[in-house]
Amino acid sequence: MAWRLSGLLFLLSAPVIAWANASDGGVGHKQWTKRYDPYFKKYTKRYFGPGVDWRWFKAQGIAESGLKAKARSRSGAVGIMQILPSTFGDIKKKNPTIGALAEPRWNIAAGIYYDRHLYQRWRKRLVYRERFPFMFGSYNAGLGNINKAWRKAKRKRRKVARWPEVEPYVPKETRRYVKRIRGLMKAHPKKQ
Repeated sequence: MAWRLSGLLFLLSAPVIAWANASDGGVGHKQWTKRYDPYFKKYTKRYFGPGVDWRWFKAQGIAESGLKAKARSRSGAVGIMQILPSTFGDIKKKNPTIGALAEPRWNIAAGIYYDRHLYQRWRKRLVYRERFPFMFGSYNAGLGNINKAWRKAKRKRRKVARWPEVEPYVPKETRRYVKRIRGLMKAHPKKQ
């Protein structure tokens, strides 16, 4: 009897799950506010330079919180970029010009600043474009967990140069997170 009930619940929830995934529509879709775009543009340029598409970080904000400034997680992460207060404290020590964690501007600035730190940590192992999924994976699961996954993949093969080689060894939530960010980016035109 229990298996029938769980099967029925799955069938009823499948359309909702499919709709939720299909409704993302890409980072430029009208459902996503443009209110914070100036902050994503400014801090991407500041921490990554003018050649990096700021929409990567907006896509990350969508994946983190749906761009909800007042978002709070059960683990205590705050704001659009879902930053833990302890991580924010570390960021503030290195970059004291960043303001309050709960303010969208500073939350976005801190998130992109932290992304830059993670991006740099992968510099010696990966070429430019391949660092992005590792950076996002590290943001989501923690650098230590992605390093463990890297080592597991390295034991299976001599050279690890791309996310798909490490992806099977990262937590399922992180695989979904990176896939969602990439999906949001694929669904928008390539203009800057």
